[in-house]
Amino acid sequence: MHLFRLIAFYSVLYFFGTITLATENNPKVVSLNVCTDQFVMLLADDSQIISLSEISTDILSSAMAEEASKYHQNNSGAEEVYLLQPDIVFAGIYTAKATVNMLESLGIRVEKFEPANTIEQIILNMQRTGKLLGHTDRANTLVANFEARLTDLTTGINTRPRAALYYANGYTTGENTLAGQILDLAGFSNIASEIGIHWGGTLPLELLIMSKPDVIITGTTYPGSSRSEEILKHPALKPLRHVSSTDANWVCGTPYIVKAIEDLQTIHPDKMSTK
Repeated sequence: MHLFRLIAFYSVLYFFGTITLATENNPKVVSLNVCTDQFVMLLADDSQIISLSEISTDILSSAMAEEASKYHQNNSGAEEVYLLQPDIVFAGIYTAKATVNMLESLGIRVEKFEPANTIEQIILNMQRTGKLLGHTDRANTLVANFEARLTDLTTGINTRPRAALYYANGYTTGENTLAGQILDLAGFSNIASEIGIHWGGTLPLELLIMSKPDVIITGTTYPGSSRSEEILKHPALKPLRHVSSTDANWVCGTPYIVKAIEDLQTIHPDKMSTK
């Protein structure tokens, strides 16, 4: 009888040890942030993804909106996420702080990611995600392909046309932002740097006109009417060249910024002949 109990005891230990190992190697995840959504989809097995954020299917915010539609979406509520029983929750550092704090107090592991504004940060986030998901090799391949594509896109740029990033309410972004990085990698000079805007700020219409950029780059307007976007239709801007380019590929620091760079280079004089 004693031997039978001993065998049963060690069998249980082996069984639960196997489950724990499998969970550690293939953790089940919930993502609460549109950017971590994309990292998870790029690197996880389908079976690992329990749920993505409700913004994951927004075509204006997510570069992987179509792919995200096949997964369950959550509304970032603590109760909802807890009941899904994930091994790891992926979140941004600014994501639903009350939810994140509640989940952590309940013993749920939450991994928080800072927004990536540089190539180095994007690569680090890919590597970190791969390690957390148990797919380090997959992440290394993704990084290698990303770096190779960037090298190809940034080769052969000899001129740097002056460009202005210009959005609703006259907002612009400088070289220390993700949009600024994309603009630089595509081979353009950002006029925001000329006037001392290195992060984000308002660019007065008069100053924009006097700066005489070679091109104004803006985003696709939302459906309906918006007073904040009326400035983009000002008659003074008509003589200047406009390009609507800042779509979902610009929102998150993911490998999809290469698509944003490619799109922007269709108007770059050094790259147009190679397209």
